[in-house]
Amino acid sequence: RPPSPLAPARARGPARGPLASADTAARFQVVEFLMAYERYAVDIKWVHEVVALRDLTPLPGAPAFVAGLVNVRGRIVSVVDLKAFFDLPAKGLPDLNRVLVIGNDAIEFGLLVDAVSGVAEVRIDELQPALPTLTGVREEYLRGLTPEPLALLDVARIPTDPSIRVHHAAP
Repeated sequence: RPPSPLAPARARGPARGPLASADTAARFQVVEFLMAYERYAVDIKWVHEVVALRDLTPLPGAPAFVAGLVNVRGRIVSVVDLKAFFDLPAKGLPDLNRVLVIGNDAIEFGLLVDAVSGVAEVRIDELQPALPTLTGVREEYLRGLTPEPLALLDVARIPTDPSIRVHHAAP
């Protein structure tokens, strides 16, 4: 049923969501986190959950960037230490460490981060190419930088990197 002509103008117009405005730039949400005192983010569509780091089981013979395994409600999840993977300075494992459980239909893994800052919105047209001064993170894993700056990681590329796969040979 159409709204009454006496209703306020906003009630007669089309419904507008929180992202609708005169600004038509494409936007998406990201989960922000800290790693080696720098701000990073991943597209929220990849994040299944955030859990506190507890009971990390080391994986003997794994590369240095594989922190170990954690049990997340009955699921065994391998945890990648991005600081080691990107050669960023390590500051140990304080109580604040979190694991971002990341994945899609084919793979699930954890990213070890220092702290999770929250959820933010990124405009695609504001993404800038990586700066040469950004320490450690290889350019192939960056989607870009926001003006704040916030380094947006291309998390889809991490599990496809051949160096991240652990291959076991039969004895």
